[in-house]
Amino acid sequence: MASPRLETYCCPNRDAATQLVMNFQPEVFCGVCIGSASISLLLTILQLLPKKGQSPRKMPKASSSSTILLLISICDILGGLGMIFRSSVWLGFPGFIANISVVNGTDVWPSTFCVGSAMWIQLLYSAGFWWLFCYAVDSYLVVRRSAGLSTIVLYHMMTWGLAVMLCVEGIALLYYPSLSSCENGLEHAIPHYITTYVPLLLVLVANPILFRRTVSAVASLLKGRQGIYTENERRLGTEIQMRFFKIMLVFVICWSSNIINETLLFYLEMQPDINEMPLKNIRTAALITWIIMGVLNPMQGFLFTLAFYGWTGWRVDLKWRKREIPWESMSSSTVGENAYPSPVNYQSNIHDSKKISTTDSQQTDEAISMLSEGNTSS
Repeated sequence: MASPRLETYCCPNRDAATQLVMNFQPEVFCGVCIGSASISLLLTILQLLPKKGQSPRKMPKASSSSTILLLISICDILGGLGMIFRSSVWLGFPGFIANISVVNGTDVWPSTFCVGSAMWIQLLYSAGFWWLFCYAVDSYLVVRRSAGLSTIVLYHMMTWGLAVMLCVEGIALLYYPSLSSCENGLEHAIPHYITTYVPLLLVLVANPILFRRTVSAVASLLKGRQGIYTENERRLGTEIQMRFFKIMLVFVICWSSNIINETLLFYLEMQPDINEMPLKNIRTAALITWIIMGVLNPMQGFLFTLAFYGWTGWRVDLKWRKREIPWESMSSSTVGENAYPSPVNYQSNIHDSKKISTTDSQQTDEAISMLSEGNTSS
């Protein structure tokens, strides 16, 4: 799973709370992480592969929204691979892992592996959080007609720049002045945990607000097209709102256990003796949420593809013809020229109700379709 405790594993002088979860069935925990990450990895790739029966699609260029959704999936896939690699080494080479705890040891590779693999996992999942925040920002800006494909460069700079900066800063503060000195007091650990959980808490707080504003803006756009709010347009607004709800539901399910677990472990760290009987229930809750994290964190990748695209099916098309892959479903052309389906057949509804040829109408149709792109459930 993706937890700042991974970096504290590398400290020879671990705190009592970290030692508690580290000693709790490590073989079982690593096996759970490998199993969950492997299943999520395979199902995520299956979701993204082209499927038989899907008609070829022509796409002049991808939208920023579809690009962001693809990058979120890539971050989850790479983070899952790091989790599988780290847990496999932890299970397969116990002697190698035991050298991490050796103070002033001559073999630097165990510590290098521990720090490097932990940073890889943390960086990729943090980048995924930032991309998810960018998706919420982009959705709002698209409806406000203030964004386009060109803004993806700014999103790249913000996402990777902030993810790398916070990750490096947190690691540097944790291990300062040396690896053997980390965890000597909360002044080392707290900055590291803050830099880790800032993007996670940002998504939890800011994304629902941005999604709510986007849904309200969509309703205003649809009403403004013809001065009325038809049943088809109301259905489209509901589809977009449901998509945002699914995204936040997956995020809360996968990461709420991390916040609960970290709160419990911090509480235990503040106690003189965490092995006291009155703290038994808290220790048990911390260990249970620790295992839950190992299951749910890696599953985010697959669950997000369900929220983004729906279930795309098992019929993989391995004949690599020139066709658009599932996440590329929106061109910069007008909706009237767009040949691929949206969740509520929005294009056909436009032609059935009334054809509007003005530039404002085309931009509105384009913006609304971008919010519902990539969903193949209907």
